[in-house]
Amino acid sequence: DWRSPGQSWVKTGEGWKKTTNDDNLMNNNVLDRKSYSKEDHDKENLILSINHDVAAKKRKKDLLNNNKVPYFHKDMWIYVHKGSTKERHGYCTLGEAFNRLDFCSAVKDTRRFNYVVRLLELIAKSQLPSLSGVAQKNYMNILERVVQKVLEDQQNVRPIKELLQSLYASLCILVQDMGKSVLVGNINIWVYRMENILLWQQQLDNIQINRPTNSGMSLLDLPASIQLNIMQRLSDGRDLVSLGQVCPDLSLLTEDRLLWKKLCQYHFTDRQIRKRLMVSDKGQLEWKKMYFKLCRCYPPKEQYCDTLQFCTHCHILFWKDTEHPCTANNPESCCRPVSPQGFITLFRF
Repeated sequence: DWRSPGQSWVKTGEGWKKTTNDDNLMNNNVLDRKSYSKEDHDKENLILSINHDVAAKKRKKDLLNNNKVPYFHKDMWIYVHKGSTKERHGYCTLGEAFNRLDFCSAVKDTRRFNYVVRLLELIAKSQLPSLSGVAQKNYMNILERVVQKVLEDQQNVRPIKELLQSLYASLCILVQDMGKSVLVGNINIWVYRMENILLWQQQLDNIQINRPTNSGMSLLDLPASIQLNIMQRLSDGRDLVSLGQVCPDLSLLTEDRLLWKKLCQYHFTDRQIRKRLMVSDKGQLEWKKMYFKLCRCYPPKEQYCDTLQFCTHCHILFWKDTEHPCTANNPESCCRPVSPQGFITLFRF
């Protein structure tokens, strides 16, 4: 190298010019100040915009917390895929599904009430420890809405009692294993929730259904054929037993063999009925006794006015009376109803 140490050459309009380290340091400082000034300006604007967004989100969160208004996604559907993970598109949790499908508002809808209650019951019996902390919190919030609706309307008391009883029995077992991380959260929080469940059970036991003040026509004023026709619309044999305890006339009608036969044929298959035949001393089939025996051996048929639908083409879960952005040529052929048990299996707990 013919250049001496500490020298460098810069090409200018007049030709190559020799510079020293001091000149290079001065030129570099000038260039750095120019570049840094622009970079610092951009960074400052970026920081200010981030701080503005954070402050706006915080104000929105504080406003929602102060007003105690739950925030729900505007779309009443959710994308679900069984093969999805957190790293792949399509992953969702049960807590997210509770919010996006707006289960808190679904409780207020009479058509969806039994569906939501059945879903809560299935989760209480087996899936509660598998829920995330957010999902467990949402579960208790929905349960509180259910109890409040029953206390206000004085309807569907029995299924809610059974739900609370199943949930309390499961929590009694799970709370004992809190040291093994069975449930998410502090033990005191779950003890407080169990106390609320006991309080709800007491409030449900103290419900006194008021007799309607309307003095018009009642069920007893109708002909016996119409009364039987109305009884055939009841899908639970326990409702028939309760109805028969009102008065002797209704008790006689609720013992109708054809009524219990249709009830058995509605809930159970012919093969199941043949396995549990019960014959009286007179040689007649005891349909009423067979019904309750079949209920102990097989799950009764479930029927709901409104259910969740799953689009097999788009992998979207939505309520029956709401729409979703389906891209299929025939959207109706791609949708199938989802039972409460099927809803649970769609999510990876």
